[in-house]
Amino acid sequence: MSAEQITGADILVRCLAEEGVEHVFGYPGGAVLYIYDAIFKQDKFQHILVRHEQAAVHAADAYSRSSEKVGVCIVTSGPGVTNAVTGLATAYMDSIPMVVISGQVPSTAIGQDAFQECDTVGITRPCVKHNFLVKDVKDLAETIKKAFYIATTGRPGPVLVDIPKDITMHTCAFEYPKSVEMRSYKPVDKGHSGQIRKALQLLLAAERPMIYTGGGIILANAAPELNKLVDRLGYPCTNTLMGLGAYRASSDKFVGMPGMHGTYEANMAMQHCDVLIAIGARFDDRVIGNPKHFASTARKIIHIDIDPSSISKRVKVDIPIVGNVKDVLQELLAQLDSAETKQNGAALDNWWKQINEWRKRDCLKFATSDEFIKPQAVVQKVWEVTKGDAFITSDVGQHQMWAAQYYGFDKPRRWINSGGLGTMGVGLPYAMGVQKANPDATVACITGEASIQMCIQELATCKQYHLTPKIILLNNRFLGMVRQWQQIDYGSRYSESYMDSLPDFNKLAESYGHVGMKIEKPGDVDGALREAFAMKDRLVFMNFITDQTENVWPMVKAGKGLTEMLLGSEDL
Repeated sequence: MSAEQITGADILVRCLAEEGVEHVFGYPGGAVLYIYDAIFKQDKFQHILVRHEQAAVHAADAYSRSSEKVGVCIVTSGPGVTNAVTGLATAYMDSIPMVVISGQVPSTAIGQDAFQECDTVGITRPCVKHNFLVKDVKDLAETIKKAFYIATTGRPGPVLVDIPKDITMHTCAFEYPKSVEMRSYKPVDKGHSGQIRKALQLLLAAERPMIYTGGGIILANAAPELNKLVDRLGYPCTNTLMGLGAYRASSDKFVGMPGMHGTYEANMAMQHCDVLIAIGARFDDRVIGNPKHFASTARKIIHIDIDPSSISKRVKVDIPIVGNVKDVLQELLAQLDSAETKQNGAALDNWWKQINEWRKRDCLKFATSDEFIKPQAVVQKVWEVTKGDAFITSDVGQHQMWAAQYYGFDKPRRWINSGGLGTMGVGLPYAMGVQKANPDATVACITGEASIQMCIQELATCKQYHLTPKIILLNNRFLGMVRQWQQIDYGSRYSESYMDSLPDFNKLAESYGHVGMKIEKPGDVDGALREAFAMKDRLVFMNFITDQTENVWPMVKAGKGLTEMLLGSEDL
């Protein structure tokens, strides 16, 4: 008896169901109408209709970041794909596993400048981990299996599958592969035991050790192992912007975030340690500043990463370890259990004395005011009201840095932001994706009046699907980070950075069917936040009118070294 013949569209839908997909974000168009017809006839997953393709990719991205699932979205050909590119590049820079399905014009029309045609494979090649163009319906199931496999293994990343319209209507027998093997793609998981042994010996002999961790810890679900390692060794630990929550912020071993807007103590410890272990971090420019300055202090560096191309890319390391950081940390902990070498306790005590001296600078202190709302104080109050247990999404700019600095993350996958690409507009669609992945959680989007307007149409999506994040708008009527740089480096010439035609955000939120609040006095901040978070079943848009003069401190200017920090306006 011959197997049932089904269309490519039905095959795609069944593949997604086989992968356990529960939510798909997307926007229909001509090239994907057979797919949408198949979606209409199934009940395995829910489709969320966004209002712009960029938001579909961002929402799928955050769905992945805030869970251990793969985000999935569907866009149509031509402008559908080009609108999705920003979201793809955002996910690619932060190594987020996603599968993006794009429609394409019929196979016979490819290359003929057909309506809504573009070279999807060519356009997206630089900003995906891999992409496919499906040329035969018989290859579709295996291609989808490969896409999920590539997205989630090794260094994760987005994978795009481009499907011509005729492929979605062609038929063949359906069989979903249980596994795939790719000769050219064999990521390594286990680290080299000898290298791990060398690393442990170096760590135990250190007099001024430092543990530097990044988003790789979060992606590998290695936070339990990291917390165990830091607690066992008693060494100072710093988490990058992408790694916040990997090691708990409430611990006295946590010295804050490093880098351009990192703490004084984290940056000084990074520069003056004698042994630095980097785990799932990539020494990027926003973390170490000028590589020449960073290399000016002699130290031994251990680097653990799943991606061999990230090791010694910007900073030469002494002990490279290629492997999944969870596996490597598990072996490191096992070797630590049986290690005969003892730590240098006296030297470690002296190192902590030095770090605590640096801590006395209190680099995150800010002036309070009875007249103006301080944005830092709003973030601190959000932490207090949510008991530090919310999922926080952000856009990009000053508000992003204040959220990173003043909301102490004790758990991984709670801080959802665009680190590598720095994409404005992600905050609201990120909040949507987070809430779909974590329906019972408290979700807050900390944003600015410029960023929020880039995807503000997604307030309609929130209304349609009963999504109720709390939007915390830190409104200083400026492109805040642009203004800060213009003040510091461009003689306070505020070229095109002032927002002098802002909407009435209260009315705008209400026009979409949500609750709007405007908060102008410092004394009203606590009450407004408590009222908003008590409204569990409503999206509340809080417009906090904040002090326009506030800057993000500390700050390492471009081209400067880690220890060349500006701690406030007095340093200008």
